[in-house]
Amino acid sequence: MRRYFLHLAYNGKRYHGWQIQPDAISVQEELEKCLSLKLGEKVSITGCGRTDTGVHARNFYAHFDVEKEISNCEEFVYRLNIFLPDDIVVYKCWEVDNDLHARFDATSRTYHYYITQTKNPFHTHDAFYYHGRLDVGMMQEAANILFEYTDFTSFSKLHTQVKTNNCKIMEARFFRDNDLLVFEIKADRFLRNMVRAVVGTLLEVGRGKLTLEQFRNVIENKNRCSAGTSMPAHALFLEDVTY
Repeated sequence: MRRYFLHLAYNGKRYHGWQIQPDAISVQEELEKCLSLKLGEKVSITGCGRTDTGVHARNFYAHFDVEKEISNCEEFVYRLNIFLPDDIVVYKCWEVDNDLHARFDATSRTYHYYITQTKNPFHTHDAFYYHGRLDVGMMQEAANILFEYTDFTSFSKLHTQVKTNNCKIMEARFFRDNDLLVFEIKADRFLRNMVRAVVGTLLEVGRGKLTLEQFRNVIENKNRCSAGTSMPAHALFLEDVTY
């Protein structure tokens, strides 16, 4: 068997996340159908993570195993992109060692959440519109508190089948990108719904609804009900993955 890596991106608007779902369209399913057709054998693909319904990925990595050699990866990528829907693109395909794993060998993931505070028809589908004042300085102070903890049960979707809710936060910052306010968070791993719950709780700080001490208490309570609302998925992007 030969193992190949794919570097790809997708607009998650019409997908129920990366992972194959019963009776729901997913990015993984679309890729597996295309790979199986082009390679003439049943192909299963493993992604670097599992984005939720409606979440986008600017940089995503996956691996698959096949019996035959792909003699010309550049030509293969071209043929894949012809067959794939317009909201999925493969950038590169290359052969790797058989023990390299797209998910388990990733050392970090970086997400961006985009917020616009002015109505803009060109950001309707890629940013969350918030009308009102936000104290971004206080939001950044709250974000800095994340570095003090590893257990983020309060920001995890309930009843998930994970062994631990521990994550190592490496970056958590707000910055401006023209008229957009961007929250960037980087960690070794993320829990389901974690980034959207973190942003929703940070917005409560920015609105003056939560103090920094209350934000700290949210984390320490390890109770999803004490955290803020989960933000809409359309403004969340998986920006980068490192190995």
